[in-house]
Amino acid sequence: MTHQVRPSDEELWSSITAGDQTAFGWIFDRYSRAVYNHAFRLTGSWTTAEDITQETFLIAWRRRDVVRLVEGSALPWLLVVATNAVRSEWRSGRRWLALLRRLPSERHTDGDLADAVAARLDDERRMAEILAVVRRLSPAEREAVALCLWSGVSYPDAAIVLGISEVAVRSRVSRARGRLARLIPEEIQEGKR
Repeated sequence: MTHQVRPSDEELWSSITAGDQTAFGWIFDRYSRAVYNHAFRLTGSWTTAEDITQETFLIAWRRRDVVRLVEGSALPWLLVVATNAVRSEWRSGRRWLALLRRLPSERHTDGDLADAVAARLDDERRMAEILAVVRRLSPAEREAVALCLWSGVSYPDAAIVLGISEVAVRSRVSRARGRLARLIPEEIQEGKR
């Protein structure tokens, strides 16, 4: 029996640049879960995370000629694209919210929610509480937390993607950890009142 070697991201991206959709499917299979989890951690919404994941890979396909692999991996670039898509989503969300506030409200009553839906909503509620704390960090610290702590991107890879030194990435993560350690207990106590 022959052992098949998984193609590297570099090999796949070379094929993708030439328009190979099958190679792109392999990249999607390899990284879609990581992008999805990253997007959820940034948004606190499973539905929005699904949309962001789709948008990220659509952008990757459209911009396949300019994708920058980091240490031979497409993941850091994909995570930055997802982060930028979340920022765009927030801007769009603020515009929609402003529009909705001008509309008369309607009340809808739905039946009982399925357990799966309730669990997803509970996850989203908890993530929203965490995001409320994380949003108190500086934008640079939030970006470092999202890449290094939540999505497991190494400090050297994050430095390359962010265009800063590894020391700067480590400093941002360290400052963020310290601030979060002080802020999270405070938020949990307020949530129990």
